[in-house]
Amino acid sequence: MRLTYSLILFGFLFSFGICAQNKQVLYDFNEIPQSLSLNPGMETDFKWYVGVPLLSGISGYAGSNGISVHDIFVDDGVDINVKVRERALGGLTPNDEFSATIQLEYFNAGFRASNPAIFYSFGGYFEIDNSTYWPQDYAALIFDGNADQLNRKFDLGDLKSRGSMVNVMHFGINKKMDRNLTVGIRGKLYSGIVDYNTTSNKGYLVNSLGENNRIATTLDADLMLRTSGIQALDEASDSGSSTNAFVKRAFFGGDLGLGFDVGFTYHLSERTSITGSILDVGFIYHGNDAKSYSLNGRATVEGIEINVLEDFGNLERDFWQDLVDEVEVLVPFETDTKSYVTFRPTKLYGSIRNDFGQSVGGGNGQLECDCTAGSTGGGELRTKYRNSIGAQVYAINRPRGPQVALSGFYTRRIGNILALKAIYTVDKFSYTNIGLGMNLQAGPINLYVMADNLLSYQNIAASNYASFQFGLNIISWGSTK
Repeated sequence: MRLTYSLILFGFLFSFGICAQNKQVLYDFNEIPQSLSLNPGMETDFKWYVGVPLLSGISGYAGSNGISVHDIFVDDGVDINVKVRERALGGLTPNDEFSATIQLEYFNAGFRASNPAIFYSFGGYFEIDNSTYWPQDYAALIFDGNADQLNRKFDLGDLKSRGSMVNVMHFGINKKMDRNLTVGIRGKLYSGIVDYNTTSNKGYLVNSLGENNRIATTLDADLMLRTSGIQALDEASDSGSSTNAFVKRAFFGGDLGLGFDVGFTYHLSERTSITGSILDVGFIYHGNDAKSYSLNGRATVEGIEINVLEDFGNLERDFWQDLVDEVEVLVPFETDTKSYVTFRPTKLYGSIRNDFGQSVGGGNGQLECDCTAGSTGGGELRTKYRNSIGAQVYAINRPRGPQVALSGFYTRRIGNILALKAIYTVDKFSYTNIGLGMNLQAGPINLYVMADNLLSYQNIAASNYASFQFGLNIISWGSTK
């Protein structure tokens, strides 16, 4: 069972170190092919591109919205137990979220069809996604117990957590409908490796005045944990074949699902455009190695009750075990292997952008040589300008409701070689999130690097948010004729 415990512990701890998967710097950064992954309806100007395997798209995010590593482990002379009690138990609520997403592309490519208005893209990536909320009343029970908490109802619904490890293979079509409108759609095939979720818990634990004893304890529980893939990988680890089991589940030997992304770009005028996309509208059917654990029922007990007259001759009886057996009958703990369905964490992006300044490669609004403007697009070519300014919105569905972020950005293009993007984002994790992105084009070699929340880099431990993205591609422009 070592692998089982390791996976669960890793997922839980990882969720305390990672936050939301907003890629606001990459979104609408049209010079980078990976922007298609955030908006399949992005304007494209490549003849073809190929990502360098395992290096074309890597992203990671670290932080939390309610507490930081610095808050607990800073050497400030305060006992760590006091800091945990005051800053975690006393400072966090069930709405404080610890979310996690990390992606690794192992292949990504695209090419333009014989009809230059159509562009195809395809590839695959691994994704780990976690979402955990602070289980406030569970933490209170663990640290303080309920002995001196008469009539306080401990909410068992505070426990909400879900996580998955999945391989995603995708194929997309991007089409320029006319000079102003570009649309795109991407189909996805999910192959689930590991999944766990416990998000629909209900019930309470309460102490009240008893009739026979001083205190009566009532447990009213409707709890469930659903898992898939953990047992198979655990058994494979014990037999020394964990790698083979992982690869098998990653490539169609595990839980399968379908999904899609859609997006668009529309020009309101020559220099003003709006974009939007909806990502990961899909599901996974968990029927391979599914296992669920449930605790459902209601029981009220007043401790161990002994009738001296009736039980005097049987005092060696295990009264504690009798109490345990009584509770287990009323609130049974059960396991089953029923299949179940999970829905992907759907994401939404939108933006409005205004371009200004001189055109890239020339003046007076006319292109002299614009390698990145692309002579392969359908319809009339559109001028690219040196400067862009705009706003973005992002939302993702989470167990306790949508998580939203708002951003403002400025993009500067320096010839056809360098593009820089600065962005300021406000969300539940940070109000001072300043990010920078750089895209470098050296002939056919495309390199991009991005980072968020730069003001926190002077003390990462005290930050509630930090992220990075980078990738390496080979890009070709020019006519397809």
